[in-house]
Amino acid sequence: MPLSLSDAKARNAKPRDKSYKISDGEGLFLLIMPNGSKYWRLKFFFAGKEKVLALGVYPEVSLADARERRAHARKVLAAGNDPGETKKEAKRLTILKSFNSFEVVAREWLEKREHELAPSSHRARLNRLEKYIFPSLGLKPIANITAPDVLAMLRLVENRGTLELARRAMQMTGQVFMYAIATGRAERNPVPDLRGALKTPVVKHRSYLKESELPVYLKKLEAYDGEPQTRLALRVLMLTFVRTTELRAGQWSEIDWDKAEWRIPADRMKMKEVHIVPLSKQTTMALRELEKHSGNRQYIFPNQNNPAVFMSENTMLYALYRMGYHSRATGHGFRSTASTILNEHGFRPDVIERQLAHGERDSIRAAYNHAQYLPERRKMMQWWADYLDKAAAKE
Repeated sequence: MPLSLSDAKARNAKPRDKSYKISDGEGLFLLIMPNGSKYWRLKFFFAGKEKVLALGVYPEVSLADARERRAHARKVLAAGNDPGETKKEAKRLTILKSFNSFEVVAREWLEKREHELAPSSHRARLNRLEKYIFPSLGLKPIANITAPDVLAMLRLVENRGTLELARRAMQMTGQVFMYAIATGRAERNPVPDLRGALKTPVVKHRSYLKESELPVYLKKLEAYDGEPQTRLALRVLMLTFVRTTELRAGQWSEIDWDKAEWRIPADRMKMKEVHIVPLSKQTTMALRELEKHSGNRQYIFPNQNNPAVFMSENTMLYALYRMGYHSRATGHGFRSTASTILNEHGFRPDVIERQLAHGERDSIRAAYNHAQYLPERRKMMQWWADYLDKAAAKE
């Protein structure tokens, strides 16, 4: 059937009292409404039923465009599919993709993990997403994001000189993609394609005291003339070699005097596992002394200005500075000191690692590991406390 509609005829078609059609052939026609609106429609038969497919509004969709859409619909029909249903599915997928933007998926991923993260860790991850990742990737459908897209985002972070932050941003982006794959909103993770694409940050190991430096340090600590609580915090930190965040947030309710144990709950541990710290006689004495200062408080080491919260992270660090250990020692470095010396004196690495609360990657085993090697750990912690006393007595 010859095509009978021209652009001039479509443009000059005037409205009437009732709607009417101008046919172009092969089912395509222009529907003229009484108000002057003009709509492209395609009549077709599918499964023995007559159907009509909307192809757009004239003149936004030109005659040539309408004919292209008719040709596409006829190909769909020839393949045995309903053009109307195919169009609906395409629209549904477009809407779905708009809801499956990287930002939407990333926020959902972080929300699912919120229960297993400390509030500060959750805030840090959200800040990283909002400040560094969302501006570049947030509005993009996650299924359409490519490795170059991710790399462009990472380059912006990297160019600020924050190489470690770029590495963390890449790691987090990969985790969001893995979640998207698991929930059916992406087919692959482009982040592994970027291995080697970023500059490698230079790892700066935390400063820590060597065995030969302990006697002088312990004497300086004993002579420290600042707040008694700060001196005792540094002593307990050395005796227990817990992480500084675990020490500062310690609560009296976690101390079991009868068992001589400090049980740090899972929600305060980096690896989210309950951690038992056997208390040596020396640690117990230090805690009893602390009890005189803060025994009526929630926290073992309350903040001096606001006892309702725990000690600032800078309190012990500034004390180390006052003692002359700027860039020579950190609170976290005491863990390295203890680990090095205990390994050198023949204690089993597995026992040391468990006391350091380095995480067990097997989640089933991890549930039972808080008490693993406990008898050996008790002996080791008492040996360590006695060792420190001997070191402090050296001339």
